[in-house]
Amino acid sequence: MRTCIYTAIAIVLLSLVSAGTVHAQTMPKVSIEIGEQKDASDLSSTLQIVILLTVLTLAPSILIMVSSFIRFVIVMSFLRNAMGIQQMPPNQLLVGLALILTFFVMSPVISSSYTEGIKPYIDKKIDGEEAYQKAVAPFRVFMLANTREKDLALFVDIAKIERPETADDIPLQVLVPGFVISELRTAFQIAFVLFIPFLVIDMVVASVLMSMGMMMLPPIIVSLPFKILLFVLVDGWYLLVKSLVQSFQT
Repeated sequence: MRTCIYTAIAIVLLSLVSAGTVHAQTMPKVSIEIGEQKDASDLSSTLQIVILLTVLTLAPSILIMVSSFIRFVIVMSFLRNAMGIQQMPPNQLLVGLALILTFFVMSPVISSSYTEGIKPYIDKKIDGEEAYQKAVAPFRVFMLANTREKDLALFVDIAKIERPETADDIPLQVLVPGFVISELRTAFQIAFVLFIPFLVIDMVVASVLMSMGMMMLPPIIVSLPFKILLFVLVDGWYLLVKSLVQSFQT
């Protein structure tokens, strides 16, 4: 009985000590202040942070829609399917290579956009609207150079706007989707050309196996080493990357 009493007293003391320790700890204070603007730069700094966070959130979509990433990633995915290797190279490697090539192709555009629009705005030499127009202008030139007139006309008709007289009159909501479907068309054309030599190898291997009476052996197993050998002998990655990079008009 005495042991139980001592145990209960010890538990109560430990509880009091723990409670005191918890109450003694200070919690961080987080507050949002809404008051009168003291400095003219306060508002611009706040807007800059909001705009920066918004751009970072939408950065993947912006990268896909207004850059060469679409063509790179689609062609490389078709190449893997044409060779019949579903897991190699892995998706992470293909996307990473497409991103590196995208930065390589788009680096002059990004540099021009930063020099003409973003940097003067940071230095407070131009206002936000002018900075936006100058920052977007290099991307407009790049997209216009790689977009078919037919695709632009399609979205002009869908949007029911007047026919633009000059390239500068084309709004972004028309230019961006026109550029995207033009890139899809070009990527599928390149993929068709890539499929032809691998398809010939599959047909030859299938014919040889049927003539030998080996109909139970899947032709893909036999043709895969020959397709890999062909791709290595012609230095396929060099030719593919060279053709893709040179296919863009900058």
